[in-house]
Amino acid sequence: MLTLFSLRRALLPAALLAPALAAVAQDAAPAADAAAAAAPTAAASGGQLMLFWFLLATLALVLLVFGLLFVLIVVKMKPQLRALYNLPTVHDTWSGKVLGLLVGDAALLTGKDKDELMGHAYDGITEYDNDLPPWWKYGFYFTIVFAIGYMVFYHVTYTGDLQLAEYETEMQQAALLVSADDNDPNKLTTYTALTAGPDIEAGKALFVTNCAACHGTEGEGKVGPNLTDDYWLHGGEINHVYKTIKFGVTSKGMVAWKGKLSGKQMLQVASYIESIRGTNPPNAKEPQGEKEAPAGAPVAAR
Repeated sequence: MLTLFSLRRALLPAALLAPALAAVAQDAAPAADAAAAAAPTAAASGGQLMLFWFLLATLALVLLVFGLLFVLIVVKMKPQLRALYNLPTVHDTWSGKVLGLLVGDAALLTGKDKDELMGHAYDGITEYDNDLPPWWKYGFYFTIVFAIGYMVFYHVTYTGDLQLAEYETEMQQAALLVSADDNDPNKLTTYTALTAGPDIEAGKALFVTNCAACHGTEGEGKVGPNLTDDYWLHGGEINHVYKTIKFGVTSKGMVAWKGKLSGKQMLQVASYIESIRGTNPPNAKEPQGEKEAPAGAPVAAR
């Protein structure tokens, strides 16, 4: 009897652990299946990449072999090519000038000097009547053809994007790389201004301590802009003000207070700034930026 009781006590932990082990096995099965499904995809991607580089290396090798064979043939047949080039019916033709490049005559690119004087001299300096080098003319003709193709591509068929469209596309692509959390400067918050007295007083205290050096103790503006009028450089709506406080404007000397003030403290400061709009303090700085209605919508400037 004692032995049977001891056996039951020994088997009890195993019986209790069996459901847990089964659940773990069930949870692990989908992960294993996902890993098994992902493995062939990764292997296929790696195989395609290796195939691409192999084909590219093969193409480069083939072009190199053909280039070497062409050079060897030209060197081997140079006497015959020279004799062909010296024929009067070949020498002065355009194909003959191309042939001349193979035998060392670069007249097709450099042209030939006529050594004919223009007939005038200045301080002993005479001027030859020579044409522009052919290579310069070819380059000029190429720019004409390129300009026509550019105009048709961008301004006639509108196939390509102009600078503004490219900029907007790049900004959209860059926005996808930025995290969409609270630290995303492209994501505007949806806060409402705090109106409770303690929050406004706390915002005022923070403003006097951290912001008065640039914006004045009453927001009248010093180095920074006036915060009591209806003109705003980066938006006067509460969430735009919060964004400016949090991320700053480094190009204009505005410090980013993220990491120095908490989210609530920054909202308190932004709410205090909203509360002093229209107070018209003495020695207020001239307006800067666009005029906005109190709700944050731009209005026509006077």
